[in-house]
Amino acid sequence: MVLRVVDLFAGVGGFRLGLERADKEYFETVWMNQWEPSKKKQDAYECYKKNFTEGHFSNEDIGEVDTEELKELRPDLMVGGFPCQDYSVARSSKGTQGIEGKKGVLFWEIVRLAKDIRPKYLLLENVDRLLITPSKQRGRDFAVMLAAFRDIGYNVEWRVINAAHYGGAQRRRRVFIFVTRDDLEINKKIRETDSYTYLYKEGFFAKEFPVRKSLFKLKVPKQTLDKDIVKVSDNFKGEILSAGYMIDGDFYTSEVKPNVEQYTALGDILEDEVQEEYYLTEEERKKFKYLRGRKEIERVTEDGFKYIYKEGKMSEVDELHLPSRTILTSEGSITRTTHIVNDGKGIRYLTPVECERLNRFPDNWTKGITDRMRYFTMGNALDVNLVKRMGKRLKEIDK
Repeated sequence: MVLRVVDLFAGVGGFRLGLERADKEYFETVWMNQWEPSKKKQDAYECYKKNFTEGHFSNEDIGEVDTEELKELRPDLMVGGFPCQDYSVARSSKGTQGIEGKKGVLFWEIVRLAKDIRPKYLLLENVDRLLITPSKQRGRDFAVMLAAFRDIGYNVEWRVINAAHYGGAQRRRRVFIFVTRDDLEINKKIRETDSYTYLYKEGFFAKEFPVRKSLFKLKVPKQTLDKDIVKVSDNFKGEILSAGYMIDGDFYTSEVKPNVEQYTALGDILEDEVQEEYYLTEEERKKFKYLRGRKEIERVTEDGFKYIYKEGKMSEVDELHLPSRTILTSEGSITRTTHIVNDGKGIRYLTPVECERLNRFPDNWTKGITDRMRYFTMGNALDVNLVKRMGKRLKEIDK
């Protein structure tokens, strides 16, 4: 028995690698799509193709993908880390639903494919701020997503997970979203389980990523989404916390605290021998000292209002006895967020290999593309071993 996988927004293959680490025979990736519209050179796609040989490889606009082709592959699972943008819903002059936000439509491509193909499961990933956007109507975007899956016959569970809490060397917080087709047996069990027990003990995430149990049985209250998704977009005023699930349009959410496992320290993943080009010049050190220092800068808004922008002081180099901060796509460049370390030989950038290790990829997974793009792809990637654990849990549920 296998689960046939469609890999969307595939990047350099973190989801596929994690599932194959869980059980390469059980998870068979039959089709993938990776396309970066703003770039002539498709580095992530080429990296993916270099590391995997089986399945169909698609390098085209996801909006142009014909679902009939995918239906023939009979996929059971769709995975993907989709871009985080705007998910508000509007109604056209004719009363039909429309979508605001150009990049936000990429989420709706997931909905389109799921509606047409009807996989049993979806496993998605995004930045954790998705749960609280937009700032003027916190939680609306995610509530719209929940309503969208409800409307096509799916139920949803989510959890914000920090990789460093589960053995990682990076404090990378991401929201993972597990979606199940309504006719599956798992949904019957969810309906028969009280919300506290499911969320804290029996859920998809609770089994593999355990959280601290309450000394008394917490009541996790029910919230109900409006049946009209446009009204959800216009009027949502609920609360979306770090863990939760939605079934039949009702959702339950709670702020959970993980049972933290031993992290890996940044110093433990550093390479022993590093080329001279990664060490900072004197000029670069001066720039970083300014960028990481305390600042108060006067700025002026477009309408002429003056204000003071403040930044606190950061340590001059990143601490090696702790997990790293989250690596971003700008890693390796001269920015305030870039990691710099003192390895005993000098102060330097992290190497591309070290960034791969922070996401628990094999060394030199991205070798063959430029350093700039190696950093970029790792800034967009996920922690592979978190997916491995989810894959084991999903196999258990499916069997």
